[in-house]
Amino acid sequence: MDRIARIKEILKDSPEDSFLKHALALEYIKLNNDHDARQLFEELLAHEPGYVGSYYQLGKLLERAGDTAQAISVYEKGMEMAKAAGEKHAYNELQTALDDLI
Repeated sequence: MDRIARIKEILKDSPEDSFLKHALALEYIKLNNDHDARQLFEELLAHEPGYVGSYYQLGKLLERAGDTAQAISVYEKGMEMAKAAGEKHAYNELQTALDDLI
């Protein structure tokens, strides 16, 4: 069974597991399936806005899609969440991504 199939199988028992959704989205990115990856990241962040690592990945997807304004918004929201959680490393990564974009 491939990685995507295994993750999907586990998600059947834990459909709201943010780690698994994030992992599945990353697998989709490896296959250049940005549409499904984006959908998963958006779903994950709607359910668990404090899952800081997904903001960076979603922002990069939006950049590749040419949606600069939305990418900026995602990076800023991620920075806000990272700051609130005291995650300085994540905050700095998001800040760098934002600075590189603008």
